[in-house]
Amino acid sequence: MKFLFSFSIIFLNCFFVKADKVYEFNTTCQQAYQEIMQLKLNNGQALINKAKQQNPDNLIPIVLENYIDFFVLFFNEDNAEFKIRYPRFEQRIKLLKDGPESSPFYTFCLSAVYLHKSAVNIKFDNKVRAALDFQTAYKYIKQNKKSFPTFTPNQLLYGSLEAVAGTIPKGYQWIAGLFGIKGSITKGINSVRHFVYSTNDPWANLMSNEASFIYCYLMFYIENKKDEALKFIKDKKLDVVNNQLFTYMAANLSLNNKQVNEAEFIIENRNKSAEYFSTPVWDFQLGFVHLYRLQTSSAIKYFENYLRNFRGNFYVKDIYQKISWCYYLQGNIAKANEARKNCINKGATVTDADQQALREAKRAKWDNPILLKARILNDGGFNKEAINILQGKSSSSFSDVGEQLEFNYRVGRINDDLNNYDDAIAFYLKAINIGENRTEYYAARAALQIGMIYEKRGNKKQAIKFYEQCLDMDNHDYKNSLDQRAKSGIARCTGN
Repeated sequence: MKFLFSFSIIFLNCFFVKADKVYEFNTTCQQAYQEIMQLKLNNGQALINKAKQQNPDNLIPIVLENYIDFFVLFFNEDNAEFKIRYPRFEQRIKLLKDGPESSPFYTFCLSAVYLHKSAVNIKFDNKVRAALDFQTAYKYIKQNKKSFPTFTPNQLLYGSLEAVAGTIPKGYQWIAGLFGIKGSITKGINSVRHFVYSTNDPWANLMSNEASFIYCYLMFYIENKKDEALKFIKDKKLDVVNNQLFTYMAANLSLNNKQVNEAEFIIENRNKSAEYFSTPVWDFQLGFVHLYRLQTSSAIKYFENYLRNFRGNFYVKDIYQKISWCYYLQGNIAKANEARKNCINKGATVTDADQQALREAKRAKWDNPILLKARILNDGGFNKEAINILQGKSSSSFSDVGEQLEFNYRVGRINDDLNNYDDAIAFYLKAINIGENRTEYYAARAALQIGMIYEKRGNKKQAIKFYEQCLDMDNHDYKNSLDQRAKSGIARCTGN
């Protein structure tokens, strides 16, 4: 009896005892992480399954699976996938909270999952939920930085959140005020930069792909070091052929830096193996490549391919706007109006670009074709062609005040791109004078551009003056994104 009683106690203890959870970033997990960060998501999942078999109590595979769901939802925005994958975020958070709090990975992993969740909520237009998740991610990584100051991955996550928090635009300032989030662009980016260049640190080497991706975007959009960001990609020899996350980034940044031919080369020469995650984003980017060259038929083809396969709402109105432009420039007004109707009825208004597209579609007035062509060519970096279109034109060539505003802004942008800064400032000032109280974005963007010119010249006082002027203009298109860039400029000039 005594033996049976003892055996029963041992058996019950073995049955009910909770196994100790661990954070073990072993070789299999490292391989899975590298596959995921190349967008080889199926390969990554297979390795995650292997890691779970090797040690069911290892929590690192849980976080790695979260990366997969994040990429699927972030890139494709499929509502059917959202219903399946989104609940897993909370399930994983519960699992991660069973981990040992003595590990630096405890709050680090929770912060990463909440950050993924926040970004997905932004994509699916859950603004309040996104704000709450961002605040929780910020709280966890701030706590981790304090508790484990020598844990170097904190530099990447805390630094990036700190930099982003320092640029929250006016339209979202309530987030920072509500949760007491204070960011520093300079400190945040320096933290990320230090991690990126810590070549002797094993964590920095393991996370180099993710760190490089984040760092390039911070350099490009927040530091306004566009050429340096693209130079970093080349100097670091980032694999834009076999790592499709880098393919996307390099093409995206090239397009936004008006390097259309480079963007097309990168997209077309990527590894097209079926082992990569399938996303229509390549059609999205190629649509803009052809639009910027005024190759309207090709642009329509790629944009329509994108809309046919995309399941989300981000930039849908913007794309229909671009399709309407193409048909309008072809002289097919019936098709152009059909695209405008789709712009009104489809997609959402989460992004500034979608909001502007909707406002234009509802205006029911077509832009001057000469100014529209000049705008498209200038947006693609084809400034000589844009100048040729505007040759012999002046403000007096246009009777409409809105067209006069756009003409002065556009000539300013072309001169700016050609480094004719004095001429650029002169035209920008005319644009501000005409449009500072109008709803078009041209006056606010002109003030931003003048600020950047003075910042390049080292005249920080004048730069801040124009950045503040940009912030002071209200009720115009692209308000949030322009405010964010102006705030970044002020922070750079003041060292904050």
